[in-house]
Amino acid sequence: MSEYQHIVRILGNDIPGEKKTLAGLTQIRGVGYSFASAILTRTGIEPGSSMGYMDEETAKKIEDIIKDPREAGFPVWFLNRRKDMETGEDKHLLTSDIQFTIRNDIERERQTNSWRGHRHLYGLKVRGQRTRTTGRKGGTVGVAKGGKAQPGK
Repeated sequence: MSEYQHIVRILGNDIPGEKKTLAGLTQIRGVGYSFASAILTRTGIEPGSSMGYMDEETAKKIEDIIKDPREAGFPVWFLNRRKDMETGEDKHLLTSDIQFTIRNDIERERQTNSWRGHRHLYGLKVRGQRTRTTGRKGGTVGVAKGGKAQPGK
C-alpha cells in the first residue's frame, strides 16, 4: 500500500481520499457507475478500497482508460457520444466538453428550426412526454377554490 493522500487528482478533479474508489470515480463528469465499475474491474482495483491509498501509477492508468476507452478495449456502445454530428466518429466526452457539446447541439436544433429546437426554445418537453398535467412551471398549480356562494336576493 502507498501513503495515504487526502485528495487524489484525476483528470483535473479533486476526489477526497476517504471516498471509496467506485464512488470517487463517479465524481468525474462523464464517468458513471457502470463505467467506473468496468474501469475498476479492468485494472483489478477493489471497488471498496479508499481513494486515498491509490498510488500515482494506478491513478495514471485509470486516467488513460478514461481519456480513451476504445484504446483500453471498451466496446463502442459504452461511449457517451456515438456518431458525432460534425465528425461522424465515436467519442467519449469528459468534464466541460459534455456541457459545451450539449449546448451546441441545442443551438443547432434551434437554428435549423427543427421541432426539437422549438420545444427547447419555449422550455417545453422535448422527448414526447405528456404535458397536459406535468411539467408546469411557476404559478399556482391546481384548482383555485372560490369563496362561499353569495345568498340569492
